[in-house]
Amino acid sequence: MFQKIALVTGANRGIGLETARQLCLAGVHTYLGVRSLEQGQQALDKLAADGVKASILELDVTDSASYAAVYGYLNSRYGKLDILVNNAGIAAGPFPGAGPEHNAADVPMDLLRRVFETNFFSLVALTKTLLPLIRNSSAGRIVNLASILGSLQLQAKPGSPVYDSKSFAYDASKTAVNAYTIHLAYELRETKIKVNSAHPGWVKTDMGGPDAMMEIADGARTSVELALLGDDGPSGGFFHLGKPLPW
Repeated sequence: MFQKIALVTGANRGIGLETARQLCLAGVHTYLGVRSLEQGQQALDKLAADGVKASILELDVTDSASYAAVYGYLNSRYGKLDILVNNAGIAAGPFPGAGPEHNAADVPMDLLRRVFETNFFSLVALTKTLLPLIRNSSAGRIVNLASILGSLQLQAKPGSPVYDSKSFAYDASKTAVNAYTIHLAYELRETKIKVNSAHPGWVKTDMGGPDAMMEIADGARTSVELALLGDDGPSGGFFHLGKPLPW
């Protein structure tokens, strides 16, 4: 009953699955939030083949009706949630297989709404639903997957690593995630809950593509570090591999 309980959204593959793996290896009972139970079982089988035991919960972050079932299950079984990793997200722009490139002047509005629905509105809504369980934890941790592409400072600075890497819908959604992190951390500042944004890096996933610089195992490290922060760890920050990033 004293074991930490974690939920990682979008965890059937890529960074989400690797985040779950590393949390399990750290002794955390981790649930993979998956849209398809069949795909979730395949993910569990991959982990089991490596001697890692996890669990799955059916969760489509764009379907708010699924939130209540997740809340009800975790509440009835544990009465708490120690770690929430808001990993699920989609891209739209200059990523392999991510759809047509666009800019702020001609972004299709349906695309903008779809990206924000998954990357921002759903993240906020799910966190709001599960926050009472996180409050019941002795040391709750909320990790929001953002991106260096959401850094306004770096996007505006000529010569920065991301100055010429602009995909408006995706970038703006991650900027919004960072704003939520700042606001929620402030509101929870008198509690033991810590809220931080994570930039995983450019990772060799389906989204990042084969030319990405980082392996998946390293791409999950920032989320895991923030999920396992001690009582003296930061809150309301934006990090990559232990180093702060500019908003």
